Amino acid sequence: QVLLAESGGGLVQAGGSLRLSCTASGRAFNSYVMGWFRQAPGKEREFVAAINWTGGITRYTDRVKGRFTISRDNAKNTVYLQMNSLSPDDTAVYYCAADRASWTTFAPFSHEFDYWGQGTQVTVSS
Repeated sequence: QVLLAESGGGLVQAGGSLRLSCTASGRAFNSYVMGWFRQAPGKEREFVAAINWTGGITRYTDRVKGRFTISRDNAKNTVYLQMNSLSPDDTAVYYCAADRASWTTFAPFSHEFDYWGQGTQVTVSS
């Protein structure tokens, strides 16, 4: 069992930055693929970014490439999402997720992930 807790959300003006953190409790954090998803009101949950267990491989949705950076610190059981150049379209609840499967079978879909945090609200004002 893995418990995930996100933090770092808030209200920011367009063009600003936020860094989200997700701390995991439980065993084997450093063996999981970690991901970030988001869900805006009235929309489906969408993939944002993912990172393999070493931190050496990452993947992003095209909508955030060049603006967001995912990273992890296995010593701290924490994964981060640095978000720059935020726009109102980025407004959503952001969720951290863990996938027990290896990176070779990774797919950017929510049903592939086994554990989820409660989410943190990010609101970008225009």
